[in-house]
Amino acid sequence: MLTSISGKSVIVTGGSKGIGKGIASVFAKQGAKVMVVARTEKDAAVTVEEIKAAGGTADMFLCDVADWDQVMGMAEYTAKTFGGIDILCANAGIFPQVKMIEMGADDWDQVMSTNLKSSFLCVKACIPYFEKAGKGRVVITSSITGPVTGYPGWAHYGASKAGQLGFIRTAAMELSRYNTTINAVMPGNIMTEGLADLGQDYLDSMANSIPLKRLGSVEDIANAALFFASDEAAYITGQSIIVDGGQILPESLGALGEI
Repeated sequence: MLTSISGKSVIVTGGSKGIGKGIASVFAKQGAKVMVVARTEKDAAVTVEEIKAAGGTADMFLCDVADWDQVMGMAEYTAKTFGGIDILCANAGIFPQVKMIEMGADDWDQVMSTNLKSSFLCVKACIPYFEKAGKGRVVITSSITGPVTGYPGWAHYGASKAGQLGFIRTAAMELSRYNTTINAVMPGNIMTEGLADLGQDYLDSMANSIPLKRLGSVEDIANAALFFASDEAAYITGQSIIVDGGQILPESLGALGEI
């Protein structure tokens, strides 16, 4: 399956936990050399060791992806370590829940910087390496929240995720001169450490609102990212795919009772 991933150099931002860790692990299992990018050394080291223990190739780089100098360092270190950069999985993101009446300007700016600004910075930093390689792949982790749905407390998060989709459409045109594609995966409710913090009642209610009656796994998202990053997806760019178990389809919860 997707043998074109083998031997490729891959950056996964936010790669030490949740969806990012899933992406890093799945790419490594397909033979990619994975750079796990995160802010916390302990978590990143654990992920790298798990990948290596499973027979994969991985290294780590500690980085605030909203800081241009650090992001340039990330790209330079990856290229030096793995001999170039073939794939960028811009996955880093935060989703603090706070309603607008309580939200400060700093709260808004932090989410925008971590989720949206970082997507631009990471892509920009990788362009010279894509150009040198003669091709590249970028996969952005967006969300159904913002582009399709809304949820109280996530106005800033939703705006950042919708912004990512606006970004990839123009980026796709500009990156085409480097034979590079950029696409987005839009997860629904995926079982991660962060989601678990929202409580069992939330998890149960979400599962009950999904036609497939379960939350997604990190591997569900990673497999979609894997396809976008492959040679098999070479003619797809500026597009997005929803991976949500059918969550956005029912007109109401009542519709699920008719299944």
